[in-house]
Amino acid sequence: MRTAPAAAGGGSLRGNGLATWLQPLRDAVVATTGWKRVALSAGLGVVAVAALPPFYIWAALFVAFTGLVWLIGSARSPLAAFFCGWWFGLGYFVAGLYWIANALLTKPDEFGWLAPIAPLALSALMALFPGLTAAATRLSRTSGIGRVLVFAAAWTLFEWVRSWAFSGFPWNLIGSVWTFSDAMIQSTAFIGTYGLGLLTLAAVAMPSALARGERPGEAGAGPRPLLAALAVLALVWAGGAGRLALAGPSETVPDVRLRLVQPNIPQVEKWKPELRGQHFLSQLRMGSLPGEPPPTHVIWAEAAAPFFLAETPEALALLGEATPEAGLTVVGTLRRSLPGEPYQIWNSLLAVTRSGQVAAAYDKSHLVPFGEYVPFRSILGLSSVAAGTADFSSGSGIATLSLPGLPEVSPLICYEVIFPAEVADEERRPRWLLNLTNDGWYGHSPGPYQHFASARLRAVEEGLPLVRVANTGISAIVDAHGRVLDQLPLGAQGLIDGELPVALAAPPPYGRFGNALVFALIALVAAAGLALGRRARS
Repeated sequence: MRTAPAAAGGGSLRGNGLATWLQPLRDAVVATTGWKRVALSAGLGVVAVAALPPFYIWAALFVAFTGLVWLIGSARSPLAAFFCGWWFGLGYFVAGLYWIANALLTKPDEFGWLAPIAPLALSALMALFPGLTAAATRLSRTSGIGRVLVFAAAWTLFEWVRSWAFSGFPWNLIGSVWTFSDAMIQSTAFIGTYGLGLLTLAAVAMPSALARGERPGEAGAGPRPLLAALAVLALVWAGGAGRLALAGPSETVPDVRLRLVQPNIPQVEKWKPELRGQHFLSQLRMGSLPGEPPPTHVIWAEAAAPFFLAETPEALALLGEATPEAGLTVVGTLRRSLPGEPYQIWNSLLAVTRSGQVAAAYDKSHLVPFGEYVPFRSILGLSSVAAGTADFSSGSGIATLSLPGLPEVSPLICYEVIFPAEVADEERRPRWLLNLTNDGWYGHSPGPYQHFASARLRAVEEGLPLVRVANTGISAIVDAHGRVLDQLPLGAQGLIDGELPVALAAPPPYGRFGNALVFALIALVAAAGLALGRRARS
């Protein structure tokens, strides 16, 4: 039986033809130095973005993460590995978040100079987490299959850290690459989006173990580990398909008919004083159009009433007249403190009755840094993009609202919906999630698609239906299994008239235990990686 010839450093290639094909690629990657190594690291991060919404070229992850693990393994020190990961992260986040510059360009005279700087600065900060992942992997002194498992566990751990460090920004989690498949995302009901990302990373980085390692005589793994990792993903899909088959069609809440209003108002026009009244009346007309059957509840997007609605009796009266009998109109608007109190302003949601009264309110609690408030404003001397010279105040946190004619609901404004395990009150569990947002800040870019993908994952994780209303799209009704029942595309004006899906009878495991299940999975995979990786080195 013939074997491939040993390389100059010793060892032999084992496994199938894939290992033989990978070896020269691995050798070329680890041989890079200086600026070529920097460019390769950042370029691999850019490649990984092809797997994210709305592109979903998930095979790109094999290239990106196999290359990154090779770079980490060949780094001379943990610090050198950190910089490989940091440059990878810079490429990943710049390519995945470049669209935040669009928000600054809605006020070009004031913030245009920041447009090329802000995505780079945010990405440089977020790149710390891939950098720490790479350093931790190098410190583990593992190789082969073990290194891949340690890397996947470390990346997942730092994705979770990213959800709360520096105010938290868990955007573009690796698990979101599967939101094109209803079956694949069912696993998030058990292990969350973090867990699905961990399994994905273990599979897509596993080809790195097929080639020979750094030490003389260190042979590559055979094809079995890669096949096993891919088999795990196949089982995830099969289990998800089975779960959906058992669930059957979505059931709906009786006597509830929702109308979602997507006005598609360009952000550059939304806050012009001479147009605010026109925008309000336009949405009133859309909300009061006849329907068959007629809606019982009308829902507008975030900041759809571009003024202090609760302080404007004329607007409340008009809104009441357009509200269905015995129903509500739910509106995103601004709210501020009463005269005589310390001045505060909130990004809010109001539920208005047929009589024009405010039946309930919710204030956004997780604010966007530099968008809704400026950290260290007195030092930096900057205005925030949305709030201007006055910072928004935070609300009291996650809430469950009781609204007439509706099941209890957890309201989430804008990017509050992107935080796994932080969208529903554990003590008073809601029966659905309501996400009002305005992605008009980001134009026709991947941003709104990424945001919608993240929102869908929360529905599966919690076993709760999601209703999402966005100024420029994507507005949608999503059931408790993450299936999109109806939606309006990005950049379209229109209405969705639809029924409210029911919640699952009991929350799924992730909805009950949250990230405890993720931590257990991280610990299990990391322990297996350390055991396998160190045994391989010895």
